[in-house]
Amino acid sequence: MVIYGVALLAGCMMAGLIVGDLLGQLLGIDSNLGGVGIAMLLLIFSTSWLKDRGRLPEATASGINFWNAMYIPIVVAMAASQNVAAAFSGGLVAILAGALAVVLGLVMVPVIAGKPRDDKASGAVPNSEGRLTSVSEPSR
Repeated sequence: MVIYGVALLAGCMMAGLIVGDLLGQLLGIDSNLGGVGIAMLLLIFSTSWLKDRGRLPEATASGINFWNAMYIPIVVAMAASQNVAAAFSGGLVAILAGALAVVLGLVMVPVIAGKPRDDKASGAVPNSEGRLTSVSEPSR
């Protein structure tokens, strides 16, 4: 059911906010530290885990997809409300932390996505079972 997808999303959001609040308290910051991002990661990992085990019906996935479509405008609105000038006046540490997060994010995209294999360059062809086997060039 669609409601199960929304319930999974809500559970991940609640868990992410709790973990974000705990991280903020541990670091002495009176704020939620990354709760929305943690919630998003929990949602990604939990849906992947459920799909791998065949426990994510299409109706449940559609409930998650609905809120995924709503998520980007909500995050943009939240980011627009943050005080960027205060972050710059906070000093070099705030600027370096932001720059480091962007650079690490860009570096991790190919690592997480993985490189596609170039089967033609390797000389591999599918055999009768569909598995790739290498073909050696004929000797001259």
